[in-house]
Amino acid sequence: MFPILTTVILIPLIGAAILLLVPKKSENLIRAITLLTAIIDFAASLPLFFDFEEGTAAMQFAERVPWIPSWGAEYSLGLDGISLFMVLLTTFTCVVVYLATWTAVDKHVKEFNIALLVLQTGMVGVFCALDFVLFYVFWELMLIPMYLLIGIWGGKNRIYATVKFFIYTMGGSVLMLFAILVLYFQYHSQTGVYTFDILKYHSFAISETLQYSLFLCFFIAFAIKVPVWPFHTWLPDAHVEAPTAGSVILAGILLKMGTYGFLRFSLPIFPDASLSAAWWVSWLAIIGIIVGALMALAQTDIKKLVAYSSVSHLGFVVLGTFAFTARGISGGIMQMINHGISTGALFLLVGILYERRHTRLIAEYGGISKVMPKFAFVFMIVALSSIGLPLTNGFIGEVMILVGVFEANALYAALAVAGVLLGTAYMLWTYRRVIFGELTNEKNKTLPDMNVREVIYMTPLIVMIFLLGVYPNPVIRKMEASVTNLVATMDKAKEARLAHPAALAANLDVDKKRD
Repeated sequence: MFPILTTVILIPLIGAAILLLVPKKSENLIRAITLLTAIIDFAASLPLFFDFEEGTAAMQFAERVPWIPSWGAEYSLGLDGISLFMVLLTTFTCVVVYLATWTAVDKHVKEFNIALLVLQTGMVGVFCALDFVLFYVFWELMLIPMYLLIGIWGGKNRIYATVKFFIYTMGGSVLMLFAILVLYFQYHSQTGVYTFDILKYHSFAISETLQYSLFLCFFIAFAIKVPVWPFHTWLPDAHVEAPTAGSVILAGILLKMGTYGFLRFSLPIFPDASLSAAWWVSWLAIIGIIVGALMALAQTDIKKLVAYSSVSHLGFVVLGTFAFTARGISGGIMQMINHGISTGALFLLVGILYERRHTRLIAEYGGISKVMPKFAFVFMIVALSSIGLPLTNGFIGEVMILVGVFEANALYAALAVAGVLLGTAYMLWTYRRVIFGELTNEKNKTLPDMNVREVIYMTPLIVMIFLLGVYPNPVIRKMEASVTNLVATMDKAKEARLAHPAALAANLDVDKKRD
């Protein structure tokens, strides 16, 4: 009965409140309190994994308290096999980020750390919320600190990147809010009950026409967050201008909220519309996989290269999700976790280089393995993870997705393989240009290798890369029941469409034309 989810959500907010009382000049104390808060929050979240009951798709660790009864809004929290790992990924990543940015920010340190902790509360809340009002509050709460991180502590073009990020995300948020309100009033008109309970909408019958309209509103909001091509143009600018902490959190956690939204809202609430839209969503994902990889291959800025790689990698997640197969969806969730670890690690490595040379241009490096052997070794492991080498975390996710997509559509799987090949090309080529070759640049000859703090915060990421690559079963088992339940929902919708006379007639007509 202990409110563990509320505890995990509030710990960062309590840490931020404590920081308000600390003098601005005590910068190391501020950093220490922030890191300690993150460690406590991660420790508090670990029982979620060990106490999570396998074999059930029901929400666990549920908390439900009346909030605004006249609206039908409740303070409702819970986790299933889909959201569990998103919470754990958030608390784990934040510990690494706070340790990694110990010396990276030297202006407005107090405000920076408060923003990070508030952001953490918003992110965990999004993955736990089971009420639409509560979900939307957390959704908007997490955006505000991210705007500040980019706009205040970002690079030279931070204002442009922040405005672009704001326009895209707010546009999507407004559409989603509109769809939520339509659902709310539609539910009342059919049942006489006002409720924002998300789970009740999973079994709510909506006409396919209305489903499709609302699906598009939700899809645009989540597609911007992923981002799905062609809604991706804000991402490279935001990544390049954001401080290292912002880039890691953006890639590691915030982008997953789009793919999580498809699993939590789009598929279970709008199954018919999801089935109808699957073909064009899959093509958008395939285009994103290939275009993202080609754009990464063309980059001269290593941070922008990693940003475009995210567009490509998350395209696999979307493709696996809309295959509607158990392997495809499970692989998508695995890849969400893996991308958070591997791409987060890549941005941390870029940050290490930038702190030493204050440039992200690939041409400025070359041959640094001679002066930074530990860095070269860690970079090699992370790069191999990113391209999906067997025994690393990236491999299992990609294979599951490709097999799941192949079960649904062999052509889509064949086209997605091109993204795997291109990903290998741009990552290995980048590694060669940065790490190997002649050490000709005089500025690189005195570069210090990774220090103790950098080794400490990179070590957990390396451990997770191999742990998930060698033994992913504990993760797969805990998500299995929730994935099976979601696939069953989609299968039921498919069967209903086939049983519908109009759908059956249309299918027969197509078969006759083929004959």
